[in-house]
Amino acid sequence: MNIKPVLNHKQNIQTLLKMTSEQRLLKAFELSEITKRLFLEGLKIRFPEKNDEEIKEIYLQRLLLCYNRNY
Repeated sequence: MNIKPVLNHKQNIQTLLKMTSEQRLLKAFELSEITKRLFLEGLKIRFPEKNDEEIKEIYLQRLLLCYNRNY
């Protein structure tokens, strides 16, 4: 995983404006995947006694708690 230092907000906007729609979409998918991996790794650290299947179940339960039910 190659993570670059966080730029300031203005630089982030300038970078996004230079990207094509396809590049922005691919970046969104990449960031989503990184977030998922970090979440799972955090759960493994928090619950070292759980196996992968149990971690996956906790992960799914936590995602359900985050889901916006206002739709």
